[in-house]
Amino acid sequence: MQNTIKIKGTVEIKQIRNGEVIKSFKGENIITNAGKAQIALLAGDATAVPFTYLAVGTGSTAAAVTDTTLVTEITDTGLARAAATVSRTTTTVTNDTLSLSYTWTATGAKTIAEVGMFNASSSGTMLGRKLTSAITTANTDQIVMTYTVAFA
Repeated sequence: MQNTIKIKGTVEIKQIRNGEVIKSFKGENIITNAGKAQIALLAGDATAVPFTYLAVGTGSTAAAVTDTTLVTEITDTGLARAAATVSRTTTTVTNDTLSLSYTWTATGAKTIAEVGMFNASSSGTMLGRKLTSAITTANTDQIVMTYTVAFA
């Protein structure tokens, strides 16, 4: 019997204005080559750094497995990279899915076009990247993102 592991990333984003969801997006992302290498390191090195940060950006270049950063990461207007709430959930077997969630509150207008998951508050290794449909924020909009990575 052959045993294989597949990694599948999914991201869900909601834009909330005045308590109402005005836009939502959900899609599968790419898992980067560097992210796969970091996962292998996590499996065997107690000093490896896990993926616990979420980021958004304005870049629109197509996602590729060779990506190591967002094209244009947002670092202002309340939308800077953030430490997410981390949990594990069950997709196929107990605790086989990593889930990161965070809610940003925008302090100005930006157009989010890309998202990513990282293992550091700046720089670091990017596990996955996804282009979104354009999400243009206004002051006080909330951006709620849940990024999951299932190991099946």
